[in-house]
Amino acid sequence: MRLNACSMAALMLAAAAPALADTTLTIATVNNGDMVIMQKLSPEFERTHPGIHLNWVVLEENVLRQRVTTDIATRAGQFDIMTIGNYEVPIWSKQNWLHPITPAASYDVDDLIKPVRQGLTYKGKLYALPFYAESAMTYYRTDLFKHAGITMPTAPTYKQIREYADKVSDPSHQIYGMCLRGKPGWGENVAYFTSLLNTFGGQWFDMSWHPTLDSKPWHAAVNYYDAILKADGPPGATSNGFNENLALFASGHCGMWIDSTVASGLLYDKKQSQVADTVGFAPIPKGPYGRGPTWLWSWNLAIPASSKQIDAAESFVTWATSKEYIALVAKQNGWVAVPPGTRSSTYANPDYQKAAPFAAFVDKAIETADPNGQTASPRPYHGAQFVDIPQFQAIGTQVGQTLAGTLSGQQSVDLALHSAQASTTRTMRQSGYLK
Repeated sequence: MRLNACSMAALMLAAAAPALADTTLTIATVNNGDMVIMQKLSPEFERTHPGIHLNWVVLEENVLRQRVTTDIATRAGQFDIMTIGNYEVPIWSKQNWLHPITPAASYDVDDLIKPVRQGLTYKGKLYALPFYAESAMTYYRTDLFKHAGITMPTAPTYKQIREYADKVSDPSHQIYGMCLRGKPGWGENVAYFTSLLNTFGGQWFDMSWHPTLDSKPWHAAVNYYDAILKADGPPGATSNGFNENLALFASGHCGMWIDSTVASGLLYDKKQSQVADTVGFAPIPKGPYGRGPTWLWSWNLAIPASSKQIDAAESFVTWATSKEYIALVAKQNGWVAVPPGTRSSTYANPDYQKAAPFAAFVDKAIETADPNGQTASPRPYHGAQFVDIPQFQAIGTQVGQTLAGTLSGQQSVDLALHSAQASTTRTMRQSGYLK
C-alpha cells in the first residue's frame, strides 16, 4: 500500500512525539460506606480520564490516621491523595504539607456549605475538598419506642436517654438500648466522648493549658458513659467504632445510637438497612451544661505536597467532590445514598428531599454547627470533638485507651482519670505548653 505525502508526514510526527505516560494515583481512604461507593464508581473516572489509573489503599479509621500522618510528616510520598479530617487540614496547611487546590469555576466552590468550606481554608486558600460532612444526631427505633410506650422528645436530655435505654433494652433478643463508640482512638470513642463532655460542662484544658481531666465534669461524663454502656450496651463495646455500631443498628440490634449524621443515609437505605422503615431521629442530647460546642466533622480529599502527580490528583479530587459525582451516586445507588453535608445544591434538590426524610434536619445541623462555641469555662482551643493542636492525636489516643479500660472493668473511673490527668500534663509540659 502506498502512502501519500500527508500520510507520511502524520506518521513521522506520531513517531517523533513522546508517548503519553500513564499516571497511577495512590489514594488512602477510610473503609466507611461512602468511600467504598467512591471506590466502586472510580472506573467511571478512569474511563473519562484515560491515562490516569487509581490504586486504592482502604484502611480502618485508626490505621488510616496513623499511616497518613506518618507519611505526610516524613514526606515519604507514598500517597498522592489522602482522606483526612478538618482537624488535620489547618494544622498540616500551616506546615506546608498540603498542596493548595484551586478548582475551576464550573466546580462551584460557593456551593460548598459555608462552615465546611471554612474549616478547609487557610490564608484564603482551600487545602482540601470535602467528600462528606457531618454533625451529630440521635437515632432510635420507632417500633421499640412504641412497644415500650415512650415518645422521643424534640430535644432529649441525657437523663431521659438513660431512662429510655433501660426501657427498650432486651438482651435476651440481642437488642441493646444504647450503642455508642467504645473503640479506642482520638477519632473514635474520644470524638463521641468529647461531645458528651462539652454538654456535661467539661473541657480538656483551662486557659493556661492545664489539663482538667480530673475535674468533676469529667468524672460525671465518664461515669454516665461507663454506666449506660455497661447496663444497656452490646457485649464487647470496646470493639465498636462508627462502622461496627452502624452494622449493629442496621441489623436491628440497637434501640438507640448517638453518632454522626452521615449514618442517616445508610440507615434509611433499604439496600443496606434492615430497619429502614423504623428509624427515628432527634438532636444529640443535652447534658447539665446545655449546648456547648457542637459536632462538625468532614472527611476530605487532600493532596500532599510530596506528590509527584499534582495535576492528575487535582483532577480526581475535584471529580469525586463535584456535583456530577453526587449525581452519579444518585443514578447508581439512589439519592438516599449520596455523600451528605457538603453542597447546598444537594439539600435544595427535590429528589434528595423526597428520598431522605432527614435532609432538612441534617442540613440545619451542619449549617448551624458551632465547633468554636464556648465550654462552661473559658478554653484556649477550638473544636467540638477534638482539640486543634498537633499534640491532641497522641493525647486523645491515650485517653481513648483509658476510657476503654473503664468499660472493660480494668480500672475504676477515679483511677483512670487520675492517671489520664498525669499523662496529659506530662505531654503538655514536654511540648512546651506548660512550664
